[in-house]
Amino acid sequence: MSDLLDKAGVRRAFSRAANRYDEVAVLQREIGQRMLERLDLVSLQPTTVVDLGAGTGIATVALEKRYSSARVVALDFAFPMLQQVRRRGGLFRKPCCLCADLEQIPLADASVDLVYSNAAIQWCNDLHAVFTEMRRVLKPGGLLMFTTFGPDTLRELRAAWSEADGYAHVSRFLDMHDVGDALMRADFSDPVMDVDRMTLTYDRVEDLMRELKVLGAHNVVSGRQRTLTGKGRMLAMKSSYEQFRSNGLLPASYEVVYGHAWAPLQRRLPDVTLVSLEQIGRRPL
Repeated sequence: MSDLLDKAGVRRAFSRAANRYDEVAVLQREIGQRMLERLDLVSLQPTTVVDLGAGTGIATVALEKRYSSARVVALDFAFPMLQQVRRRGGLFRKPCCLCADLEQIPLADASVDLVYSNAAIQWCNDLHAVFTEMRRVLKPGGLLMFTTFGPDTLRELRAAWSEADGYAHVSRFLDMHDVGDALMRADFSDPVMDVDRMTLTYDRVEDLMRELKVLGAHNVVSGRQRTLTGKGRMLAMKSSYEQFRSNGLLPASYEVVYGHAWAPLQRRLPDVTLVSLEQIGRRPL
C-alpha cells in the first residue's frame, strides 16, 4: 500500500472545501494566530512575504496588516481558495495571489524575505523538494516559519479504523525530528522545532468525519480504499472509537509541529558560492 498522496485528489478536495472552509477551520485559525504571535519575537522588516498554502487568506490579510509596507503573496494550489483570498481583501487592496504547488514554487531565486506556511506542507509528497524550493526563493538571511502535523494527529481515528479494516483512512504525518532533518538537508541554518498538543471534542464520531470532509482534509492517500466503506466496517469503527470517550465527549488529538529556520547568508550553487555584501565587509583584506 502506498503512503503517497494523490495530489490531484488533494487539489480537488480543497477546491470543493473553499466555500465552507472557514466554518470549521477553528484549529487552523488558532495555530495560525500562534504563528503570527511568534513573529513578535523576530526582528524582521520584510519587503516581500509569501503565505504558502494560504487557504482562504486569513493569515495573508494578517501579514499585510503586520507588514504594511511589504508585498504579501498568497500561494495555494486550489484556485477556489485563492478566490476566497481575493474576496477577503479590502476594497482598495486586493491580496496578490499565485496558484501553484509548494513543491514547484514559480518565484525567482532569492526574492522573498519571509516564507510563512501554516498547516500546508503535510499535503506534499516530497518534503525535501518543498524545503529546497523554500530555501531557493528566500533571500540570504530570510526566514521560514511553518507548522505541520505530527504522527499523533487523529490517533484515535486511526486506531479505530485499524480495528475495523486494513485500509488507510487517515493520512500519515512525519515525526518532528524527520522534519528537522529535512530542514538541515535543505541547507537551512539554525532550525528550531517544537510541538504543541491540542484536542478537539465531539459528541459523535460522525461530526468529526463531517468536519474533516468540509475542511478538505479527509484521506487522500493513493493506496486508500476506493470503494464505499460498508455499514459493518463503519459501525465497527464507531464502536471502537467509543473507547476514547471521556466526560461524555469523543476526543480528536492533534500534534502540532512548529518550525522556523533561516536561509544561510551564503547561497550554495553547483559551481559557484555567492557571498552576501555583509560577509564581504567582514572579511580581512
